[in-house]
Amino acid sequence: MNNKTKQSTISLWLSRAPTWQFSLYAMGFAFLTYFCMYAFRKPFGAATYAGLEFMGTGIKLKTAFVIGQIIGYTISKYYGCKFCSEIGRNQQAKALVMMIIIAESALLGFAILPENLKVLAIFINGLPLGMVWGLVSRYLEGRKTAELLFAGLSCSYIVASSSVKTVGGWIMEAGITEFWMPVTVGAIFFIPFIISVFLLNQLPDPSADDISSRCERTVMDGQSRSIFFKQFMGGMIMLLILYFFLTAYRDVRDMYMPEVFAAMGYGTEPTLFSKADLPIALGIMVVMALLNLAKDHRKGLLAVFSVMLGGMILMGVATVLKDLNIISGLWWMILIGFGAYLAYVPFGAVLFERIMASTRAAGTAVFAIYLSDAIGYTGSIGIQLYKDWGQADLNYYQFMRYFTYSMATLGTVLFILSGIYFLAKAKTASITNDGLQNTA
Repeated sequence: MNNKTKQSTISLWLSRAPTWQFSLYAMGFAFLTYFCMYAFRKPFGAATYAGLEFMGTGIKLKTAFVIGQIIGYTISKYYGCKFCSEIGRNQQAKALVMMIIIAESALLGFAILPENLKVLAIFINGLPLGMVWGLVSRYLEGRKTAELLFAGLSCSYIVASSSVKTVGGWIMEAGITEFWMPVTVGAIFFIPFIISVFLLNQLPDPSADDISSRCERTVMDGQSRSIFFKQFMGGMIMLLILYFFLTAYRDVRDMYMPEVFAAMGYGTEPTLFSKADLPIALGIMVVMALLNLAKDHRKGLLAVFSVMLGGMILMGVATVLKDLNIISGLWWMILIGFGAYLAYVPFGAVLFERIMASTRAAGTAVFAIYLSDAIGYTGSIGIQLYKDWGQADLNYYQFMRYFTYSMATLGTVLFILSGIYFLAKAKTASITNDGLQNTA
């Protein structure tokens, strides 16, 4: 951390503040920072770009936009394994602001470039945005209330995705075109983003109590990253396979929500997105916060895997209920979304926080988070191409229904197996650590 941040009035107050005050501050400004980022990433999802095709390929223009941005986002995640695990604290705020400036400039290009070149603009837009999660996470990880802090951060993208699409819908209703809408939404949120980053950057480094509770978090060079992956290879491979499909599932539900609702007979209504996602955000916030109650890290790791497994089961049950006409289409979207996010959100930090704390692994959780994200967004690209080329005859509701059953089955199996693997690793680390303490 630089000297200016260390000596700031806010930073000094935070270093002495009660835990609950510090947690509210950190959680609040992490939430706002990432919420504002979504205004530069997701508003174009509110538009359908109906009837437009990408260069006669059979790929819908909106699909091309989504994939173009995800390709940029995925490249960013792969590079982020290195960049976000190595960057120093004194550069994080500057990097965050620069990422958003690049993203907004790309949205301006999206507005003014010819139709087929807009895909290039949205690709460039995704390149910097993939770094933002890792940069924000570096402020929060390694603290004794990490689960609570990441609960707030995770809720940001659940609420933000639907909120910025709602704002985008209102802007289009006001007369702004589908192509100028994204840059307009970004401009609205630019100043709030800058303010949020400034206040987030006032957080002091983890305290001695944090380090004692969670183990010290350090930057990771290439050798350290290789050692970490080899140490947990079996479990990581299972988690990466699962996340490959889970990220794709989350993206299809999120980006094609207008099409899914239309296929179920719902009319055009901007607030429909928020109705589907707001209850999810509140539920996820409660569940993730409750995970912080587990002070024993092995029990905490078991709780995390139980929550993720429960999400998979909920998705399958909800789809059965929808098929039996017991619940409405809106409630189906809420329940499968809640289930998917119960499994998806812990990957954003809580899962790897607990793995590192319970096994006393060295380094930073951001590396494992970004490796998972890189694989996950690769899956998202593949599944969306498969939908347009391999399942073009299915509408988005039918596709989501089949995808949900497959995801629930695969997720249940892999969460059970990977949970057994990592809990065994945590038990071994605990026995080793107890032995060293007794010897000392």
